[in-house]
This record gives sequence, structure tokens and C-alpha cells, in this order.
Amino acid sequence: METTRHFTATTYIVNDGATALHEHERLGIRLPPGGHVDRDELPHEAARREVREETGLAAELVAAESDITGPNTRGLPEPAHLMLHDINVHEDGSVGHQHVDHLYYARVDSREIAPEGDDEVDPARWRWYTPEELAASDLSDDVVDLGREAIAAVDGD
Repeated sequence: METTRHFTATTYIVNDGATALHEHERLGIRLPPGGHVDRDELPHEAARREVREETGLAAELVAAESDITGPNTRGLPEPAHLMLHDINVHEDGSVGHQHVDHLYYARVDSREIAPEGDDEVDPARWRWYTPEELAASDLSDDVVDLGREAIAAVDGD
């Protein structure tokens, strides 16, 4: 069976020592902003677009860029992590659908969530978490670890 893979971009946004997570209605878990990379976008562009659409905030990515260039080559903002998520796992253990996720960290200049789209998560379903609140939460370990890492990466700049 062939596995379908989609490229996605996720961004842990940070403001004043906290990161924002929303309650994902279908999955029943808390996640940062993110979504699919459109055909005409690069992953870092999708990361900024998804933050803007979902929160109304402008994300300033905290990402290194290669300084190696060539006649037709340039560096791109590098994700903090490149992740593979199994989306559709069959009973026999085979995977029908995966997301290749470019995970970024970014700073934003406000905590006021005001989504730009009609189909976005209600602002009341967003919450800002400090590192201590993440550690004391019942969120999944990866969300806690990545959220704390994002806060340290952005606040350390």
C-alpha cells in the first residue's frame, strides 16, 4: 500500500515567556498553529501564513539560514525540527497518510488572538502557557517539550 505524504508547517509562537496552544476540536488535544504547505509556498512561508490566519499575529521566525549560495541556490530559514507524523494508521500497522512537518519557533508582539479567517478556532479556545504551566499540565510530552524549547529559543535571542 502506498503512503500519501503531505508537507506541513507548525509554529510555536512565543510572547513574554509563554507559548500559545489551541484546543483542536477534531483531535481533542492542544496544538500550536499549523497546517499544510500550499503548492506555491515554501515551508517557512506556510508557517508565517498559518500563524497569521489562525491567530492574526505576525510571526518573526527564530531560524538559522544557510549562508551558502550559488548561481541558482540560496538558504532558507531552517526549521527547529523536521517531524514525521502518522495521520492514518491501519489495523495492520501500515500507514496510509503522513505529514512531513517543518516545525518552527517564532516571536510575536502580542497575546491578542484575533483569527483572520471565518473557519479558524475561536479565540477563547487559545491559551498561553509558561514553561512552568507546560510542565505541570497534562499535555502530551512532545507538546510540553517543544513548547518549553520554543520559549527558551525565543527568549534566549
